[in-house]
Amino acid sequence: MGFVKTLVKGAVVAKLLQIAQRELSKPENQRKAKEMFQKVQQRRNAH
Repeated sequence: MGFVKTLVKGAVVAKLLQIAQRELSKPENQRKAKEMFQKVQQRRNAH
């Protein structure tokens, strides 16, 4: 039973990664990701 759960979790994670890669290949999403990353870095540097 545990093996099946592990298998399903692995499949879900793989699918999410696949979707993330496809979305990040779009230029507008790359721009948004960069902006979000910069905001996080600025917040981290402020502390």
